[in-house]
Amino acid sequence: MANIYDIAAKAGVSTATVSRVLAGGKGVSEKLINRVMEVIETEHYTPNPFARGLGSGSMSMVGVLCTDVSDLHYARAVSEVERLLREHGMDSLLCCTGNDLEGKKRGISLLMSKHVDGIILIGSIFSETDDNSHIESAASTVPIANINGFLDIPNVYCALCDEKGAIYEAVKKFASKGCKRFLYLYDAITYSGKQKMDGIQEAIAETDSTLTTLFVERSLISARNATQRLLEEGQEFDAILTSDDLLSVGVLHALNGKDIPILGFDASILAQCTIPPIRSIDNRLADLCSIAVSSLLKALAGEIPERKIVIPARFTSEI
Repeated sequence: MANIYDIAAKAGVSTATVSRVLAGGKGVSEKLINRVMEVIETEHYTPNPFARGLGSGSMSMVGVLCTDVSDLHYARAVSEVERLLREHGMDSLLCCTGNDLEGKKRGISLLMSKHVDGIILIGSIFSETDDNSHIESAASTVPIANINGFLDIPNVYCALCDEKGAIYEAVKKFASKGCKRFLYLYDAITYSGKQKMDGIQEAIAETDSTLTTLFVERSLISARNATQRLLEEGQEFDAILTSDDLLSVGVLHALNGKDIPILGFDASILAQCTIPPIRSIDNRLADLCSIAVSSLLKALAGEIPERKIVIPARFTSEI
């Protein structure tokens, strides 16, 4: 069944032009109206109300996929995305999928059944190592934006932070101050997670330091218990790194006053509320959300956005 993107491609116009034709043709030449209508009749196209809304000024619908909205980082992203969409006259439909692949596939299928005009993926957790066919299929119909994740799929536009470069720089700075023994706690093996791990390992190799890595559950308790166990075993560390601030808070509890520097990730409110505040790498979530929404809107207007935009991270305080 043809969709608005098929009609636009075959008529040689933007989806916005197709929508304006469907809304009455205001501001569109008679020649273009005739061309679009001829394709519509040939393809037996029946427009959905959201597609018509693109050109008529009425609300359009964007699907937002998130694995778990109770996660502080993801919740911030959802809130920012919905705010930005509202500012551009767009409604949003949120779907929380859980972490398993089947849940993600069901989420994509649900949004497509609601005739959304585009989809925004929150996080790199939607990039699978072996099966992204569900995203590829959806992207053949509607544009998709991915916040801090990378998918090399046509019609998918990715906004990324250079997390690898940031954590590489952090390890080098710690090493320059005499740190040689590093502990890294992480909770996910996603595109973002791999970037962080690669940055740490490259810096470790260049500084003649040692690295202990430990995969833990995404919770304060798991990070605290894991760190306590290592310390009780007699292991010593000059600096402790974590893949997000929640794990850093757990580490802080385990140290119980020990003077070992901690570096978290995400620059969340959690890092600001501890005493002392935890150093954290800011992956500029608000900027990533803005870039993703902007890319999606450009695609919906018939433009061709950059497929991959990478921005540098920031540090909340000096190391």
